[in-house]
Order: sequence, then C-alpha cells, then structure tokens
Amino acid sequence: MKRNYWAAIALISVAAVWGAAFVLMKDAIERQPLFDFLAFRFTIATLIMIAARPRVLKAINSEILKKGIVLGLLLGGGYITQTIGLSMSTAAITGFITGLYVVVTPVLGWLILKQKAGAKVIWGVALATVGLALISITGVSIEVGQIWVILCALLFAAHIIGLGAWSKGLNAYALTVVQLGVVAAVSWIGAIPEGIQAPVDFAGWFAILFTALFATAVAFFVQTWAQGHMDASRVAIILTSEVVFAAAISVAVGQEVLQLKTIIGGIIMIAAMLLVEWPSRKLRVADIIE
Repeated sequence: MKRNYWAAIALISVAAVWGAAFVLMKDAIERQPLFDFLAFRFTIATLIMIAARPRVLKAINSEILKKGIVLGLLLGGGYITQTIGLSMSTAAITGFITGLYVVVTPVLGWLILKQKAGAKVIWGVALATVGLALISITGVSIEVGQIWVILCALLFAAHIIGLGAWSKGLNAYALTVVQLGVVAAVSWIGAIPEGIQAPVDFAGWFAILFTALFATAVAFFVQTWAQGHMDASRVAIILTSEVVFAAAISVAVGQEVLQLKTIIGGIIMIAAMLLVEWPSRKLRVADIIE
C-alpha cells in the first residue's frame, strides 16, 4: 500500500511537470525556432540517460536499433506536431487535445491490431468528439493549430501501439535511449537548414533544461518505476491530470484566460479519458499476469 501511495504521488508529480512544460515551451518557442528547441531538449535528455547508465550503449543491438528508429520517428513526429500546434494555439488547449491519445490508442489498437473495442471505448470516443468540438470549433471552422495537435495525438497513439507490440523482451532503457536519440536527430535535421539558434536568454535555457531533465529523463525513470507497482490503467488515469495542470498553470501565470466553452470541453475530454482507462471491477487477465 505504501508503494502504491508513493507511486501515485510520483506520477502526479510527473503529470504536473508535463503540464508546466506546456507553459514553459509556449514562451520559449516564441523566442527560439521550434526545431532548435526540440533538438537541444532531446539531445540533452539523451545524454543525461546515457550518463546515468553508460553501459546502456552496449545493450543496443540491431533489433533495438531498428525498432527504436521506427518508434522514434513516430515519437518525434508527435513532439514536432505538438510543438507546431502549441505555437499556434494555447497551452491549455494543446494539453486538452494532446490528451486525446488516451482515447485514440484503443481505437487504433482495434483498427491495426484487431483488438476488441468495448462499449467504454465507443462512449469514450463519442465524449471526446463532443469535447474536442467545443474546444476547437470557432464559428464554422477549426483552427489550424488544433489540427496539428490532433495529428500529434494520433502519432502518440501509434507510438504507444508500436511500443506495446515491439517492446516485449527488449531492454526498455536501451530502447528509450534510441527513441530519444532519433527524436533529437530528426529535430536537428529540421533545425540545420535555417541555421542553428541557441536560446537567447536564461528563460529559454531554463525551459530547455527543465523539459530535458524533468519532463523527459526524470519522467521516464519515475513512470517506469511507478508502473512496476501499479497497473497500467491506474497509471494512465493519473497521467491524464497532465491536461488539468497545463490549463491551471497557464491561467495562474496569466498566459491565458479560458473561455467557458473551453472549460466545459476540457472537462468532457477528461471524462472521456477516465472512462476509457478506468479499470473494470473484474481483474483483467493482463493485470493478473503482471
């Protein structure tokens, strides 16, 4: 019970850090090109993970490298589209729409892997669609930035599907290092054509170091440890609070003022995430095996 308690506290901390990261990134990418920001962030995060466990480099074999590259491209695409969307939208709305991956993942699992989609998933998709409509639709149009974030949610969901299908039996730490390295490489490819631009001030460097250390490297450690003590559904439920932190922090620091329809839409989307991930009364076979 104590371990479950501390695991929950740790995961809430991760969600708070991820929520804060949206707010910090929003300001940072207004002063530094988004590809440069991501390149610095993921390079530093990758180096931190290698420095923490140098022997991980010896664990990277051809299978981990091949699968890690594909997964890294999906993850990189997710972060790039998310950051493009964030540059065109607000931190709160970006957080809400990014959270759609919780609902989209089981849908993609049904479409790609033929995994059964239950009634909870169907209701979750319906609720998420209503919430997304309230947040995104202005008049008769949907903002371009929000379309980018929807694409981000799809890529994150595809990454989760791929990770679930390929990670079994592989060194999780080594696979993560490869993925983060690929995200860094893709970001550098995007940054180089226009010339590499480092952060221009302390605030920019703080945003990069905060997201690299706490929102990427440390968050990975904490999530991996917590999932060893809690089932996956409960972990997912706690991490959905990320979108609440993103909205609350952005409002608290005066970065934005939420409209009533955004608040209502956000609440509906959070309800959809919880509905999809809330454990059934009966233990699932997967949970018993774990």
